[in-house]
Amino acid sequence: MRSTHASHVAGSLMLLAFLLVSTVAAQQSVRVLPQGQLPDDARLAPPKDLEGYFPFTPPESATQWQARAEQVRTQLKVALGLWPMPPKTDLNFEQTGRREFEDYAVSNVKFEGMPGLFVTGNLYEPIGKQGPLPGVLCPHGHWENGRYYVADDKSLDEQLANGAETDREAAKNPIQARCVHLARMGCVVLQIDMLGYADSQQLSFDLVHKFARQRAEMNTNQRWGFFSPQAESHLQSVMGLQIWNCIRSLDVLEALPNVDRKRLAVTGASGGATQTMLVAAIDPRVSTCFPAVMVSTAMQGGCTCENCSLLRIGTGNVEFAALFAPKPQGLTAADDWTVEFETKGYPDLKKLYALLGAEDQVELTARTEFGHNYNAVSRKAMYMMFNRLLGLDASVDERPFQRLSRDELSVWTNETRPTYQPEFERDLLELWTNETKKQIQPLLTGDPAAFGKYREMVSTAFEAMLPETDFQPGSLDISIKVKEQQEDYLLIAGLLNNTTAKTQLPTLFLYPKDNWNGHTVVWLTSQGKAGLFDEGGRLKAEVAKLVSAGVSVAGVDLLYQGEFLPDGQPLQQTPRVDNKREAAAYTLGYNYSVAAQRVHDILTSVAFMRTHDREPKSIGLVGLEGEMAAIGAVAMAQQPEAFDFALLQTDGFRFGEVDSIRSPNLLPGGAKYGDVPGFLAMAAPKLMRVIGETDPASRKIVRHAYELAEKQDQLTDDNDDMPPVDWLLNVLGGVGSEK
Repeated sequence: MRSTHASHVAGSLMLLAFLLVSTVAAQQSVRVLPQGQLPDDARLAPPKDLEGYFPFTPPESATQWQARAEQVRTQLKVALGLWPMPPKTDLNFEQTGRREFEDYAVSNVKFEGMPGLFVTGNLYEPIGKQGPLPGVLCPHGHWENGRYYVADDKSLDEQLANGAETDREAAKNPIQARCVHLARMGCVVLQIDMLGYADSQQLSFDLVHKFARQRAEMNTNQRWGFFSPQAESHLQSVMGLQIWNCIRSLDVLEALPNVDRKRLAVTGASGGATQTMLVAAIDPRVSTCFPAVMVSTAMQGGCTCENCSLLRIGTGNVEFAALFAPKPQGLTAADDWTVEFETKGYPDLKKLYALLGAEDQVELTARTEFGHNYNAVSRKAMYMMFNRLLGLDASVDERPFQRLSRDELSVWTNETRPTYQPEFERDLLELWTNETKKQIQPLLTGDPAAFGKYREMVSTAFEAMLPETDFQPGSLDISIKVKEQQEDYLLIAGLLNNTTAKTQLPTLFLYPKDNWNGHTVVWLTSQGKAGLFDEGGRLKAEVAKLVSAGVSVAGVDLLYQGEFLPDGQPLQQTPRVDNKREAAAYTLGYNYSVAAQRVHDILTSVAFMRTHDREPKSIGLVGLEGEMAAIGAVAMAQQPEAFDFALLQTDGFRFGEVDSIRSPNLLPGGAKYGDVPGFLAMAAPKLMRVIGETDPASRKIVRHAYELAEKQDQLTDDNDDMPPVDWLLNVLGGVGSEK
């Protein structure tokens, strides 16, 4: 395209005139709501927390449940950092210190769940029983010292007096009593330490279970620690690691020569029940489970080891237990947060089992006269169930046993027991990160089949990371508040309502007066729609240039931008639940992050434009700020079909480098799946210009995706020195022409 000096002068004069008429009147029209009034948006309510109400609604058909169950099961895997599953490395299983008694034996065991990370515990085996035998995994909860627990005399006297326990030695250590009797019944029992308990001290008790304050020295872009924004971006949590240890424990059990791999069961109480229901939900090898005093519609688990980002958004523990249906499951309730489970939650769980033709395969022992426990009464209910389902034909009545001491149970001596070292924590997460990269990078940079697997993996992860974007017909509408005809354009402002998601977005549209060419740009700024204007109230030069050339421009206040802000000040820290402990999971385990919600807002806006009377022939994104370009890239990766083109100036922004768990830019999982370069690659082969990606490796990733599609000409990067808006106007002539 050639131009003369005269035409340049004429164009400049036209632009100047356009800017002069786009004055304060336009700027005043930016505001949709009266000063001081916030959008009627459900997300402005206090965030949900672990003390909320978590009902389970059974589906109407088995087919519906099959789809829902797969969705929730995948959400668990993504949230726990197990999507994809880490590679199963050598267990290096060691069994030592075997002690034989009349009808059972106890050994001390350790193995490596991940290279260098020891899972520790005891193996209880029957004597005089012919194999193969059922295998039972017993993770414990938050009993003091775990499998070393010894009840105090006051507690012992109370439990013996009220009938909770019948034997003093069993009451002293009910964890050991459970394992001994299961072995006597004919099961091979593996009882493992929770992280930070007993022999498992490589990650300390205070870190895993009492974490309360962010650690500046661990919040680094290289070699970070747990609970850091970097760990959240990679979906690395102590909860995920604990569930992985349970999976590896099942590997140990099924590999033992005397274990029947078709009869694997899991049982634990409290925090041990959290592990029980989750590993049973995601590991198909479990045939029977018995989570005690945990599953309810009330409190979901208060420890950091029971929470991780994304885990309970839109779901909860009753539905987690439901994932095990129709396989047999037993549960207990007590005078704790499960006290109402018999009437709230369990009837719905029972209804699901009935729907699947397995009503008799779920049972509840509700003994609410007892406090939080896994006492003799509850244990007997479990013995009766396992006796029947595992084909044991044994006595369910506990008998006296020789309780072993801490020294006898330990796999270490005081001299050999590993202790917590910050460098080990860093090493472990670095190992986890590198192993994930080894799984994902070859897909991202591989052949078309490999890249297709990458797309499928990340698209599935997005279902857990981001809000639902299946916009139902009629769910989107706009309430027009302002409509003004300016000299060269029509300004329309209003509230974009999503009745399904209960969101409301202050939105601004700028339509060229007479020469709209059918192209529409959604212009993303950190200020929301106000970012279309300069400080003097005029349209910014780049925006004015687009409108003058016939391109309509939309500006949107994404969540916590513009009119979402009561004081008008940019959001520095995202809302959090009323929990003083500085772990992101307490908020982001139950609520989507602000970054994820903003992605949803972008897609809401585009979906509305696609169905509006003034449907454009093409819609594109413009984001000239790093963090805005990054969430724009996520939106395009989640729904590439929603966009026709994009102009994104990322300036090297990375979700993995966000430095605060309360940053509006924190996106759990955002760094794990290739970060911004990976999301840009998923947008291929859309017409796109990317600015600010100076890292050659990152640019190569995006180019590779376009090469696979044989659409290299659709991607422009920093090698083009044309001003961004000029580039956009230059290419728009070829966009949407086929529509």
